[in-house]
Amino acid sequence: MDCIRHPPPVDTTLVAVTYAYPWSDLITRYKFGNRPGWAPFFAHLLLGTVAVRPALEALQADDLILPMPLSAERLQSRGFNQAWTLTRALARQAATPARLDAKLLLRVKHTQPQTSLHREARLANVRDAFQVDPLRAHVLAGQRVVLVDDVMTSGASLFTAAEALRAAGAAHITAIALARTSAT
Repeated sequence: MDCIRHPPPVDTTLVAVTYAYPWSDLITRYKFGNRPGWAPFFAHLLLGTVAVRPALEALQADDLILPMPLSAERLQSRGFNQAWTLTRALARQAATPARLDAKLLLRVKHTQPQTSLHREARLANVRDAFQVDPLRAHVLAGQRVVLVDDVMTSGASLFTAAEALRAAGAAHITAIALARTSAT
């Protein structure tokens, strides 16, 4: 009922699997075990999910597919951005004409990991964490955007990032996540 009173800043959210065994173990190993080569498998799984392929096929050449960005600190410690690797594999397998861009949406604030926080703390943690590159924000005006992440829990990170995209002029935002877990 709360989503009716306060609709999320995304138009659609599409998710492949529940973040539970065995997916939770596989995604954790992909993300923290330096296994970027697993992205094509996860992209294939996503493309087999209802509505994901049609959402990507509906994109035009001016539309955008963006990964959730990592902070510089997290990127350095992890060695790769799992959302960007997944985004590239997804776009390649879907053969979408949309533009991929890992530098348009920026993570401008390093935050503590969301996993240990409850919903209110998650929202506070990511407040002002995302920004659209101010020199390139004009490319979002009136465009459809697909925002890709690996795991969605409360939606705090995805929704905060989507708010930045919407404020910059994105007309339609579809969030795609590999897995969804129970919000806490």
